[in-house]
Amino acid sequence: MPTVEFSKDGAIGVITVDFPPVNALSHALRTGLLGALALALDDAQVQIIVLRCKGRTFMAGADISEFGKPLEAPNLPEVVNAIEACAKPVIAVLHGSVLGGGLEVALGCHYRIALASTKLGLPEIKLGLIPGAGGTQRLPRAIGAKAALEAILSGNPMSAAQALKLHLLDRLVDTDLDTQAIAYAHELLQAQAPARRLSEVTLEPADSATWLAQALQDVQRHPSGPVAPIAAIDAIEAALTLPFTDGLKREGELFMTCYRSSYAHALWHVFFAERTAGKVPDLGREIVPVAIARVAVIGAGTMGRGIALACLNAGLEVSLIDSDPESLKRAVAEIETTWDTAVTRGKLNAAIASARREKLHPSTSDDALSHTDLVIEAVFESMAIKRQVFSKLDQLCAPGTVLATNTSTLNVDEIAAITSRPQDVIGLHFFSPAHVMRLLEVVRAERTSKQVLATAFAFAKAIGKVAVQARVCFGFIGNRMIEVYLEEALQMLLEGAQPQIVDHALESYGLAMGPFAMADLAGLDVGYRIRRERKLSPEQQRLFRLPDALVELGRLGQKSGLGFYRYAPGTRKALPDSDVDALIARIANELAVVAVAHTVESIRERLMLRLINEGAEILNEGIALRASDIDTIYVFGYGFPAWRGGPMYLAQSQGFAYTVGRLQALAISHGERFKPANWLIEQAALSPVAVG
Repeated sequence: MPTVEFSKDGAIGVITVDFPPVNALSHALRTGLLGALALALDDAQVQIIVLRCKGRTFMAGADISEFGKPLEAPNLPEVVNAIEACAKPVIAVLHGSVLGGGLEVALGCHYRIALASTKLGLPEIKLGLIPGAGGTQRLPRAIGAKAALEAILSGNPMSAAQALKLHLLDRLVDTDLDTQAIAYAHELLQAQAPARRLSEVTLEPADSATWLAQALQDVQRHPSGPVAPIAAIDAIEAALTLPFTDGLKREGELFMTCYRSSYAHALWHVFFAERTAGKVPDLGREIVPVAIARVAVIGAGTMGRGIALACLNAGLEVSLIDSDPESLKRAVAEIETTWDTAVTRGKLNAAIASARREKLHPSTSDDALSHTDLVIEAVFESMAIKRQVFSKLDQLCAPGTVLATNTSTLNVDEIAAITSRPQDVIGLHFFSPAHVMRLLEVVRAERTSKQVLATAFAFAKAIGKVAVQARVCFGFIGNRMIEVYLEEALQMLLEGAQPQIVDHALESYGLAMGPFAMADLAGLDVGYRIRRERKLSPEQQRLFRLPDALVELGRLGQKSGLGFYRYAPGTRKALPDSDVDALIARIANELAVVAVAHTVESIRERLMLRLINEGAEILNEGIALRASDIDTIYVFGYGFPAWRGGPMYLAQSQGFAYTVGRLQALAISHGERFKPANWLIEQAALSPVAVG
């Protein structure tokens, strides 16, 4: 339970909040704050109030356990309004992460002092919400309406130095925050400083119509969906045009619209799913991960280069090993160009870039393998080549070295079996570009030790990745599902749909890319090579005739300027190609495929249901731990919009009974591939109401 204590230092009243780990603004804490404030107001000796928090941070935001539950009084707006209305000046003493409701509390205070390391922001947009305790009305009055809108729409924190420059803070200190806060209170007392209220600041709406209109255009594909960004713009407009009290009322209405929206609920699901993904049931606290300080990456191609960059950006020592000196040289040059570009754009400090360069050790020799903590193999996707690499690693690496393969589809058990230490082998499936994409599929082989598994999750966290456990099967979770998705999309092409029509159906739903634009980006030759490594069913052979024919014509996707689409030189804009339409028609005729009339809705439904049904089969087989893990993979690895929640969340939100019913209907009209998986049938029996 949180504690909120009131004490005195002469004429200074001190309110101290203590609610580990982040002083979240729970109902009990809000009640305690009002109680302590009342004590300070009733004490005639107290002339000024200092509001501080114990622990590593000031109030860092709302209590996430209250999400989706009825809002209990006193709510946060009441607390913030009470602080601001206080006749005695209140000083917010800020450190750590002052986010969301925490910043709104600080905005309700009359003065703000902070440690130089403090971060401040209103990240509510990332959960499909807008600030609801006056943040959209007070922040514009503190830093200007345009800057406030930018901060709210991005949801990203600003540094204390930025906040001082914007006049959000009154004073910065480097050390000894509590002592300096008391000294600051004495200064204000001596100066007889009044209780300054942001609610009393008047904003000028001049020229705002232009940039508000531009903001509406800019948020059309906002990552938080279509409701919260527009609500944020409306709230800022209210701050510009309405009296403060009316603006607060409008903010409250807009907040509740967001709070009740399906998009916010989907984003909350993703928020909790991401945090749940790291919880593996049989990994107790007694399992201690191996400390990873030095990583060796084998293979200097696209994936190896990206993996090395991800590790270097996290401060690790990296040996990048490739037998081809030219490949190695190109990889190092591209890594350095990435850093140089970031420095030029002001996104990376030059000294930090230099320090990272010092930790990159390119080599054509295997000598580094004998003194590394983790080896990540990122060579050609061929079982024969990977087994050859792991046979060498078994001989050269010290005992206890974690041996990881970046395979995206191959059997990790088979790779591990070539070594004398299968317990040290694990799959670490990065997504391209590996230094940008946040997902890391951690493939737990049959004999992977718990310590190695725990090490993989700790390593993922250290390099800023969202790790999800998968068991061994072809394609694991993500690529196994994407294969049936692509198969269904190919079937629709043969039925008469065009690539751009199918892609539009998915992109208009919010996906970053449709299946054919995504295939062109990844490279059609990648799937072509993978298919040569495995036995395909007759149905798969039939469907993959089209992409195989494209590859054999030299159409490899964006890299060759031709794939399912054509690309003008130097651009990534996908343009329809009549040659592809003719090829589709020829193959469809040879296969005697019956034409089908497609709509955006029918395309979208078939593709989503194939994803959902394959995800359910994966859960049946125990490949994934939980349905929310599948959603995490699709949001963070495949461009599925977080505001839709993920494919398995879609099945749940539309109703499992409805999902099963639609699959059964499609199984009748389109074949057995739509036969509902047992997991879905079981879920429908547990929650039989069909939403539709």
